[in-house]
Amino acid sequence: MGAIDVLAKPVQPNELATSIELAESTLQRASRRQDLAKRAETRLQRLTRREREVLAGVARGQTNKTIGVDLGISPRTVEIHRAHLTEKLDVHNLSELLRLVYESELGDDDAAA
Repeated sequence: MGAIDVLAKPVQPNELATSIELAESTLQRASRRQDLAKRAETRLQRLTRREREVLAGVARGQTNKTIGVDLGISPRTVEIHRAHLTEKLDVHNLSELLRLVYESELGDDDAAA
């Protein structure tokens, strides 16, 4: 991961203790983020290719109509795919859906794949 802190010699005991606590909390946060990303990605793997394409459009803030035009499908078909997304991913609203995408670290490149 790299350095979290740099200490100059001689190191005072309280400075060392503070630095160790900082490193510990930083590593714990990183570990939690990795766990969230793994769980989110596992959930997203349930989706079909088309559902992932629709999800990418949703994550970009596009309307159903715009997503439909981009994918060559009707806005109604986009609505159906979005309904499948919320059911498969067990989310109840757009906010939860976007949070899941964010947690998975699903970038624009991966979303369209």
